[in-house]
Amino acid sequence: MITRLIDRPDGFEIVRDQVAAILATEQANQQALATAAGKDPSPWALNVYQERSNPWEQYLNNQNDLTPIVNVWFDSASYDQGAGGVVDRQCSDAIINIDCYGCGVSTDDGDDNTAGDTAAALNAQRALRLVRNIIMASEYTYLDLRGFVGGRMPQSIKAFQPQTSAPTVQQIVATRLALKVRHNEFSPQYEYETLETLAATVKRSGDGRILIQTEYQ
Repeated sequence: MITRLIDRPDGFEIVRDQVAAILATEQANQQALATAAGKDPSPWALNVYQERSNPWEQYLNNQNDLTPIVNVWFDSASYDQGAGGVVDRQCSDAIINIDCYGCGVSTDDGDDNTAGDTAAALNAQRALRLVRNIIMASEYTYLDLRGFVGGRMPQSIKAFQPQTSAPTVQQIVATRLALKVRHNEFSPQYEYETLETLAATVKRSGDGRILIQTEYQ
């Protein structure tokens, strides 16, 4: 019977949370760098969420804010049977999906016309560009979890249309970066019970012989 309370997150949860934290931190840092360079920081802004099923609600609630949305969520995991062991540590390859949503509004400035769906696609791809560069930067080879994470590598990138029936969000395009992260998973271990204690007292006799006095408790 397991005697320890299972009250800590699994490895894939730690990895997912770390990816989201890195993206949220670095998009703010990129905005600061853009401002310091005298540029408009808004192209580097991302609204980062995790485990949301319909994150584009932001565009419904505030249609004036077209900041790209990034949703980080756990997809699946497979286990390397040749690494780790059956007792305490397993080697897992988790797939973390990073969905980037872009919303577009049609504009007509005379000679410069932009369709809303085109603007949405460009916004989603810009967010994806930023996400990929952040996650694959050398500073995050191990996602700041070296020793726990063995590495990360993009598996695929694809574009898709969010499934929604709301007409006000038709001009939304999304791109998905599937990120493979190798990490450890640990399991509870048997805790041995102390059945008895042996107390030993070491003494030396007059002729130099070592005497051991023991007491069981």
